[in-house]
Amino acid sequence: MSHQKRNWLERLRKMKGYSQEDIAYLVHIDRSYYSKIESGVRIPSKRLAENLADLLKFHVSIFELEESPFYFALQDSPMVIAHFDLNLRYTWIFNPNPELDPVSVIGRNDVELGDNPGTRELMKVKQEVIKNRTSLRKVIVFPIADQLYEYDVNCHPLFNHKGELIGGSSASTQLIKEENRISDHEIHS
Repeated sequence: MSHQKRNWLERLRKMKGYSQEDIAYLVHIDRSYYSKIESGVRIPSKRLAENLADLLKFHVSIFELEESPFYFALQDSPMVIAHFDLNLRYTWIFNPNPELDPVSVIGRNDVELGDNPGTRELMKVKQEVIKNRTSLRKVIVFPIADQLYEYDVNCHPLFNHKGELIGGSSASTQLIKEENRISDHEIHS
């Protein structure tokens, strides 16, 4: 099995001001074992993953997503999938855009990443999802690299394994512009 360093986990740990030793102590494991989890060499047990998620305020499913075949199927898709905390800061993101460093997004909100009408609208949607604890779907237009892109955004409240609201999740699919759609005639030609 190949492993990939969990840069997102390291970033969350550092944002909370913890050392590896602190985390290991707080979840009752050896520091070297925690280091192997962070480096991607080890996969934590379900209970340990839940303890880490509770401590660092992220959703435990992130560990499962790493091994999911859906993760690899989405590699070249026009989808962005993310988790965010109660303050609308990203705790995890999948974005196939090669120009985006997903680790640099951790701990930041949408407006901090780019203040524009699209990101402000996305933040409003996320705030409403958190406030009302209900799902919301909306098409939002984002200016990206001097072009406008429409995304079908689905946001849902995110609860931890104890049933506590810890933030939300979003799945955003880029919509194809009418001029870029292939007609039935072109498909059958």
